[in-house]
Amino acid sequence: MFKKIHHVGVVVPNLEQAMAFWRDLLGLHLTKTATIQDQGVRAALLQAGESEIELLEPLNPDNGVGKFLARRGGGLHHLCFETDDVAKELEGARAKGIQLIDQKPRPGLAGLICFLHPKATRGVLVEYAQPFEE
Repeated sequence: MFKKIHHVGVVVPNLEQAMAFWRDLLGLHLTKTATIQDQGVRAALLQAGESEIELLEPLNPDNGVGKFLARRGGGLHHLCFETDDVAKELEGARAKGIQLIDQKPRPGLAGLICFLHPKATRGVLVEYAQPFEE
């Protein structure tokens, strides 16, 4: 069961410049930043009411986010749903025949995460996240 939209992922060419808009001009509160080597991004989460905006700067032009930026420019990348049990949701998607990117949950900025393939979701990259306990 999904609890809410956890965040919307936005690809940016430069994280600091993007923060100047999202944090400094819009006034969104920065909640977390990290470099996530296995995903090849520098990322930041900013609070927007009960949801968040995740900014993603690629570390390498040849990874998935880097290719997205080169092909489409910066902008909306993915939609993330929050759940209490990401493994159960992933297994439910698999049982329904939904094409997956991740075969098992993995750590990410938003907690334990997994992605559904956009070919299965009419072109929208969908992420599930189970936030880590504080």
